[in-house]
Amino acid sequence: MSNQKQIAILGSTGSIGTQTLEVVRANGDLTVKALAAGNNVELMERQIREFRPVLAGMWSEEAAAQLRLRVADLPVRIVSGMDGLLEIAVMEEMDVLVTAIVGMIGIRPTIAAIEDGKTIALANKETLVCAGHIIMPLAAKHGVQILPVDSEHSAIFQSLNGEPADRIEKILLTASGGPFRGKTKAELAGMQVEDALKHPNWSMGRKITIDSSTMVNKGLEVMEAKWLFNVPIEQIQVVVHPQSIIHSAVQYVDGAIIAQLGTPDMKLPIQYALYYPDRRPMDGKRVDFFALAQLTFEQPDEDVFTGLRLAKRAAVAGGSMPTVFNAANEKAVALFLDRKISYLQITELIEACMDAHHNKVNPSVEEILAAEQEAYEFISAYQKRI
Repeated sequence: MSNQKQIAILGSTGSIGTQTLEVVRANGDLTVKALAAGNNVELMERQIREFRPVLAGMWSEEAAAQLRLRVADLPVRIVSGMDGLLEIAVMEEMDVLVTAIVGMIGIRPTIAAIEDGKTIALANKETLVCAGHIIMPLAAKHGVQILPVDSEHSAIFQSLNGEPADRIEKILLTASGGPFRGKTKAELAGMQVEDALKHPNWSMGRKITIDSSTMVNKGLEVMEAKWLFNVPIEQIQVVVHPQSIIHSAVQYVDGAIIAQLGTPDMKLPIQYALYYPDRRPMDGKRVDFFALAQLTFEQPDEDVFTGLRLAKRAAVAGGSMPTVFNAANEKAVALFLDRKISYLQITELIEACMDAHHNKVNPSVEEILAAEQEAYEFISAYQKRI
């Protein structure tokens, strides 16, 4: 496979985006055709100079204007906003779209790319959490592959390789337990931003690290797994595995469990998605079973980590409820990071928001975005009262 593979990355300055570019750096047969980011003009300029895309997008027009001045000496066109993302999503000469952008803005470009027949390397949770009922049938209709980049979903995908999908008994979705594993509700009450940002195993962005500490992240992954692998919520079991060596597993109808193991390194699932079905050599640490000595497993405590319980409730309700769960969490985490609310108020706000929402079955993209807005407004109003 010496052919050049042309890729575009939405969210190139974030954690997944920068690690995707590390994979590109290590492999000579990946060409970056386009990059898109939020407002980090400085990093985007460095990326453009190194990887030479023909198209680059910034979320705001102000950032795009700054970038145009900085890279005026290069043959790259700078676009902005949703129109820019949509243009990148359907670029003629691009094979794989890496959707590593955070938030609901990932949904429309993903839909456009699927309709255009692009392979999707999916790292944007909101796409399936909020719009799985639109995305998965659309991908099937267009014969498009959605390759998961999340380490857990990649592990499940790898464990399913060559096995008939209708033989799954359950999916074992592993969780590290985050920085607060084993703590009581009373102990969590006093936790500060600094405490929640100390993840024991993974190096991630601020929001996802907070989501890991509340186990909201695992709840979002349960919802994603439901859509990606077409299994009901009841067949997805969350297993707390503090060492983060087993990245997830599949139990089959004969009782056999097939798991994917490895060191906690996001570059492995990223590279696997970019080269699937090939498996390429990759430098990095290897698992040493003798140094590990033991792997341990625990049941998640959903009374303490209510984020997981609320996510399952949203997943079972379906419709617009997962959007409200996700949007409420996004807003609540931002308030916590700004030290406007306490740690336990994150999940309290999510629950209040879900309780107030009138669920809409089978929502359109417009209705999904309206549900997001409703959750934002509810939390703004709620915050004024507390």
